Amino acid sequence: MGLHSYGTRRVPGLRREEVAILAGLSADYYTRLEQGRERNPSTQVLDALLRALRLDAEHEMHLYRLAGLVPSDRVSAVGESVSPALLQLMQTYDWTPAFVLNRTLDILACNRIAEALFSPFAATDNLVRMVFTDPAGASFYAEWPRAAQATVAALRLAVGHHPADPRLSRLVDELAAASPAFRQLWAEGHVRGKSLDAKELVHPDVGAMSLTSQAFDVRDRPGQQLLIYQAEPGSPSDRALKLLGSLTATRDQERRGADSHSGRPLT
Repeated sequence: MGLHSYGTRRVPGLRREEVAILAGLSADYYTRLEQGRERNPSTQVLDALLRALRLDAEHEMHLYRLAGLVPSDRVSAVGESVSPALLQLMQTYDWTPAFVLNRTLDILACNRIAEALFSPFAATDNLVRMVFTDPAGASFYAEWPRAAQATVAALRLAVGHHPADPRLSRLVDELAAASPAFRQLWAEGHVRGKSLDAKELVHPDVGAMSLTSQAFDVRDRPGQQLLIYQAEPGSPSDRALKLLGSLTATRDQERRGADSHSGRPLT
């Protein structure tokens, strides 16, 4: 379909009038929808917009959740606890960092090698805080702009699941006040879940590592994801992870030895 020219564009992308034409809507209706003055679009309208904007599956589900046309996931009765069976499984990964996130990207649990991997950070509590407000983030993530954008896009998904979540609102307000970069990326509105991704990390003890990140939904804890970082077997990154694990084990052994000599209880 040909589109009428509306003159020189200041920014890339479609204008409201063009989106309305492609979706078969009136420009006035689409404007009211975009501005939040029309709050009850039909599934037919959303389908038309999805086709016009060529949105992928993640954006499709996000749009439907925002419109209240898919049921929100039930809140897990066990809150933010991590399954003991999953914790036990994670600890069997000697050289593979594994950790559990909730939708607001709070880190709920880590195995030993993940704790060692994140040791440059002052606190291993929330992935967004670690990226944007901890000074270690800029050196830990070799491709910091890419990591920052992906992290904000993952956090954006939480809005579709629970738009009125006070925890999410507080976190967004806190980070927007603390980080202009977060504020700008949040305003852009990109949505992207964690799935298969490449990570370029730099650890002060073992140097640069190229890792692959994979995310798995935890079926008995709705909203939780298990993140696994892996290195190519036999690669320099694989050797770096194993060295990091060995250094951590040595330090733990030395600490236990010091505690036993001082009479402090072993932990």
